[in-house]
Amino acid sequence: MKITAVETLRLGEFANIVWIRLHTDEGLVGLGETFMGAAAVEAYVHETVAPRLLGRDPRQIEAINRDLIGYLGWRGAGVETRGNSAVDIALWDLFGKTLGVPVSVALGGRSRERVRTYNTCAGYRYIRDARAQAVANWGTGESEGPYEDLDAFLNNADELALSLLEQGITGMKIWPFDIAAERTGGLDISAEELKRALEPFEKIRKAVGERMDIMVEFHSLWQLPAAQRIARALAPYDTFWHEDPVRMDSLETLKAYAPHSRAMICASETLAYPHAFRDYLATGVAGVAMLDLSWCGGLSEARKIAGMAEAHHIPVAPHDCTGPVVFMASCHFSLHARNAMIQESVRAFYTGWYRELVTDLPRVERGEITVSDAPGLGIELLPDLAARPDAVVRISRPD
Repeated sequence: MKITAVETLRLGEFANIVWIRLHTDEGLVGLGETFMGAAAVEAYVHETVAPRLLGRDPRQIEAINRDLIGYLGWRGAGVETRGNSAVDIALWDLFGKTLGVPVSVALGGRSRERVRTYNTCAGYRYIRDARAQAVANWGTGESEGPYEDLDAFLNNADELALSLLEQGITGMKIWPFDIAAERTGGLDISAEELKRALEPFEKIRKAVGERMDIMVEFHSLWQLPAAQRIARALAPYDTFWHEDPVRMDSLETLKAYAPHSRAMICASETLAYPHAFRDYLATGVAGVAMLDLSWCGGLSEARKIAGMAEAHHIPVAPHDCTGPVVFMASCHFSLHARNAMIQESVRAFYTGWYRELVTDLPRVERGEITVSDAPGLGIELLPDLAARPDAVVRISRPD
């Protein structure tokens, strides 16, 4: 089997996503995906990656990954890493299809048939356009369906928690501190802003008590003193974890934050490759290793990260607030990795716009997720996407 073409597809409506399809001489096609900087990733894939893929046996995943790591671009989750991650996901999709088994089996078998999920409380249009991670890109305003969960956690967190519990979902992630962080550059939060940001936690605990685990997302926006102050203020609400309270460019800062937090530290979707997680685990304050398959190097590197975390007795929790292919790949990974504690999901996404793009999705039932036994990832792009007027398609073939 040989790779005969490398194809990318992106859509103007979903400006952060780029898909990769690896075509082979046996007619099988592997599908991958990554998120943010879609046009830049597209350029990298065709200018740098495609010449190293064409003519190669796609089953030689480790050899290909080794050859894609260049002199630059391997340290963080930049364009090179995101492109390589999408390629790796596509290679594993092909590998599963070649063997006739799901990716969760191809990785070495499943450790479970279902995994617990929590709901990231985003709405339908959250981070939809290329402004990326910013309050202005939260997509609040007009309702597009019953799960405008970002507006709900800001204004009706008690009702939101009850709604999730009715579906069997016992974990929810919210980020009410971001507004203040943007105002001050993470330097400070006023007493009034702190009081307002704590209101959702107060409402949730009054409505459902301890039945709901509350994950707090900080998006790496805070400087250390303000982050410590917020952590102390959250103590009475018994939050489940604090995610990326400071930027992950100084693990010493994370160690200084830890004594102020009663919750586990969760980090970080922004880290890439095993060496970064090695340093995080070595701090001694890691509570959860959160990785994003489309930013950390793909399924191959995620498996190594999970193994390393397991040696430290630390669970992993795959990130997902991006696109449907990464969601599916993450669920396969969570069913495989025996130290996967919980899988992120966004009900506004998997009941909403994900369905406009792909043929199948993971099954979310009573707070747990499973996937089908279809070969590979078990997901394909809908056939008419490339014909959309906002579609950009590029294909690299041998000269």
